[in-house]
Amino acid sequence: MAAEVGAQTDPDFRFEGIPPVEETQEAPDVQTTEQPVDPLGNLAELPGKWVGHGFNAIWRPHHPSSQDRFLELNLTNETLVFTKINGPIPNRGLEMPDINLFGLTYMQQIAEASNGTGLHIEPGIWAHAPATSNPQEPPTVVRMASIPHGTVILAQGQGLVVNGGPQIADNNILPFGIGGTPPPNSAFNQVAQTFPELNLSQNTQFRFESPGVTQDMVKNPNSVIQKAIQGQNITRTVVLQISTKHAPIKGGGTANTAFLAAAKNPPGGNANAVDVEAIFWIERVAGTGGNPDTLQLQYTQLVELNFNGLTWPHVTVATLKKQ
Repeated sequence: MAAEVGAQTDPDFRFEGIPPVEETQEAPDVQTTEQPVDPLGNLAELPGKWVGHGFNAIWRPHHPSSQDRFLELNLTNETLVFTKINGPIPNRGLEMPDINLFGLTYMQQIAEASNGTGLHIEPGIWAHAPATSNPQEPPTVVRMASIPHGTVILAQGQGLVVNGGPQIADNNILPFGIGGTPPPNSAFNQVAQTFPELNLSQNTQFRFESPGVTQDMVKNPNSVIQKAIQGQNITRTVVLQISTKHAPIKGGGTANTAFLAAAKNPPGGNANAVDVEAIFWIERVAGTGGNPDTLQLQYTQLVELNFNGLTWPHVTVATLKKQ
């Protein structure tokens, strides 16, 4: 019998510092309306299995070819399993006293919805870190991820709790020059003249789209998760916003294999993942007809891939239900 997805540690495995880290009073999370009492802080509702659907849009380098890119647009099925790490995870300090982290391992699996082909698998860790004095940072959440294609990321940010549902902004997958400014959604039609793969009404050998992908999804990938919560009564949302860009929290970064990051003229390597930003929303959806409330997890993630002198946005979104 195959092992359950996400069962990554033995049940009796437990962290204990030698010597133990002295417990200190933790500062409250900034901008929260509720004070976390679980040592996992704003990650406390993640343990368990989440299942759902989403959308993945990625520009891939294309070789050998008459052009440098291929646009892949997938409707997805996803399973995401979180397992609590037993015990405090000791971090030893020099410029300030030791701290404990508390965290979860996770396993993410994403497949093409039409035929079940695997697209992505990601083992990793989410951790809750207390406020620190050196460096001076508020309580944070940290995601440490490993992607088999050859990239690892450490993204750090903050968590907060808000009443009601999430505020999900529009986004896009419009390419732009390395080091430049991403174009706004209003530039879609103009950019599509240079990159016709964005126009689903125009046939091309350099695009794949799942059955059911629409032009609205291509223009605004976040429309998939915006529509998923229309009509829902979401009473409370935990917001986890993280980035590898050292802003606003100083920690974070990406690392790539030599193949992905290889120098090239123009710059960019084969597909160098240079930045990752993501927002996760843990939503409490009010039950109807006497049914209990349910938990829902939504996210939007942007990976910036550099190749052939341009930055190519890779966006993944999903809506998952806790099982």
